[in-house]
Amino acid sequence: MDNKNYYNPDDLKKFGNITEFQEEMGKKFFEYYGEVFKEGALTEREKALIALAVAHAEQCPYCIDAYTSDCLKKGADEEQMMEAVHVAAAIKGGAALVHSTQMMNQVKKMTM
Repeated sequence: MDNKNYYNPDDLKKFGNITEFQEEMGKKFFEYYGEVFKEGALTEREKALIALAVAHAEQCPYCIDAYTSDCLKKGADEEQMMEAVHVAAAIKGGAALVHSTQMMNQVKKMTM
């Protein structure tokens, strides 16, 4: 295979094939996945925006493509989508920074 990119956008279309090597677990995953994204306490649009934010935090190009499309289909606009991504970035950055307290505790323990 002569791909210039590690991620092949066409592979997203093959997601349904995850049942090929383990049918029972794959089917259970898709059942769960389908239930999660149904309208509930959160709208389908809100869930799509959350998924888009998580996709960016996880840096999954397949998910970014899928949930960008899904957000647009469910009525989210570009500003809402970018705001969701910024929320993910702020949480991801904050999560890294809050762990600096562990480093600071260790420095204080070793130098005091």
